[in-house]
Amino acid sequence: MTTTTEVQSPTFSEVVHGRRSVRSYDPSFKISKEDMTELLAEAVRAPSSSNVQPWRFLVIDSQPLKEKLLPIANNQQQIVEASAVIAVLGDLEGYKLIETTFNRAYEAGYMPEATKDAFIANSTKMYSSLPPEVARRIIYTDGGLVSMQLMLSAKARGYDTVPMGGYNAEKFVEAFGIGERYIPIMLIAVGKAAKEGHPSVRLTVDEVARWNEFTL
Repeated sequence: MTTTTEVQSPTFSEVVHGRRSVRSYDPSFKISKEDMTELLAEAVRAPSSSNVQPWRFLVIDSQPLKEKLLPIANNQQQIVEASAVIAVLGDLEGYKLIETTFNRAYEAGYMPEATKDAFIANSTKMYSSLPPEVARRIIYTDGGLVSMQLMLSAKARGYDTVPMGGYNAEKFVEAFGIGERYIPIMLIAVGKAAKEGHPSVRLTVDEVARWNEFTL
C-alpha cells in the first residue's frame, strides 16, 4: 500500500517573512522553462496604471549569456550562479497594446462594448501624449510592482531571489540588443539558495505610518 504526502503551500505571511535577498546560489539547480513561465504568469497579475502592463522581461538562463552579463553587473557572483537572471524592462510604447487588452476583457465578458471602446480611445490618447518624464515615472512604478510580485511568487514556489540595481544599464542594453523604447528597471536573480540571505530588520509601523494626518 502506498501513501501520498500532501505538500502544503506556504501561507502569505510565511512567504513575506521568509523572503530574503540571496546572493549565493546553487549553480547546479535549474528552473525549467515551464516553471519559469508559470512564475512570470503569476507576476504579471500585478496591478498597473490603467492596466497598460508596460513590463517586459528578458529571461537569461544561458550560462554563456550570464557570463557575458557578469562584468556588466559589477561581477556580482549571483549572476552566474543563479538559475536565471530576469531583466525587468519598461516599454515606453506599452500603450500600443491597450486595444488588445481591452478587447480581451470585452470578449471575456468583463465590460460592455461601449465601455471597452471608450477605454481604448481615452487611454491610448492619454498615454501616447504623456510627457516623457511622466511616462517614465509611471513605468518605473509599474515595474516595481511586477518585480515585487515576481519575487514573492518565486519564494512561494521555494525559490530565492535578489533584486539588483548595481549594473551598467547602457552597457546592458547595448550588449543584449535592447531597443530604445525599453527602459531597464532592474535585474532579478532567481534560483535555489546555497547560503541563506542575511536576516534583516525593518522600521516599525509606528515609525513609518500615521492615520489621517501626516506628522512624521
